[in-house]
Amino acid sequence: MRAIQVVSPTGPSGVELREVPEPTAGPGEVLVQVHSVGISFPDLLLSKGEYQLKPEVPFTLGVDFAGSVAALGEGVEGFAVGQRVAGVLPHGGAAELVAVPAAFTFALPEGTTYDEGAALPMNYLTAQFALDERGGLKPGETVLVHGAAGGVGTATIQVAKGMGARVIAVVSTEEKAKVARDAGADEAVLLAEFKDEVKRLTDGRGVDVVLDVVGGDAFTDSLRLLAPQGRLLVVGFASGQGIPEVKVNRLLLNNVDVRGVGWGAYAMVRPEFMQHQWRALVPMLESGVVRPPIGSMYDVGSFAQALTDMDERRTLGKSVVRLR
Repeated sequence: MRAIQVVSPTGPSGVELREVPEPTAGPGEVLVQVHSVGISFPDLLLSKGEYQLKPEVPFTLGVDFAGSVAALGEGVEGFAVGQRVAGVLPHGGAAELVAVPAAFTFALPEGTTYDEGAALPMNYLTAQFALDERGGLKPGETVLVHGAAGGVGTATIQVAKGMGARVIAVVSTEEKAKVARDAGADEAVLLAEFKDEVKRLTDGRGVDVVLDVVGGDAFTDSLRLLAPQGRLLVVGFASGQGIPEVKVNRLLLNNVDVRGVGWGAYAMVRPEFMQHQWRALVPMLESGVVRPPIGSMYDVGSFAQALTDMDERRTLGKSVVRLR
């Protein structure tokens, strides 16, 4: 079978489409015939050898994927051969067949396509974990989302709306502002002027939750925009401007928090947690408030190009590679 593999940790140039042996479903595993693979930021970091997980080369990329059940391993219940599913792994999903622990496999609701399914797991489970488990988001609160036109950003917009929040998106261009609004944001503001605009939009009160995948220079201004008992959720540092530092006296002024969001580290060691999260997302999928914005589509031979486009920040929404 074919798989997208890192043969050298040199970034997209070290990624190749290769022939590898077919896997089988072991105990507790679902064998998935993969149709679509989502491009995730960990794929890019893995290709460069910059992720916290450093598999020995060659290894197969692919964090998010969707397809149909080809076989069930011993002891697996709740799935059937031919059923449409999505799945998530630390890596390994970008192959024509992949064996996935049943706990990391999710039944796709009717009406959700394979491409949408491949755009769901990592981004939307991260968003749900951030807003619910770490952020304690309540209906009627206001959420500020940085990097709002990217995969995690658009997921956070939609999950926050599904939880009854008002959402203000922060983006770098008008084109990205449209992506954020189309994803469901109530307002979208440009990064260059976001502090003043958010103050205006909230009548000076500020926001209850900030989700930050960007880091960099905007971090301190985001902290200043928190309303009393606000929470700033640190998800990543995509700006490339380094890791911000917090002067903890700022936390005292309005009783605000800075909270880390490490979904993978939390969920991967709690096998039932992802299924709990998925059950929270399914009503949002069925109602239509969650519908992943698909950005660029690529064929199986263009996985490296998809990574390059992400690396050069040309990505809007979630990029998807079709294997079939």
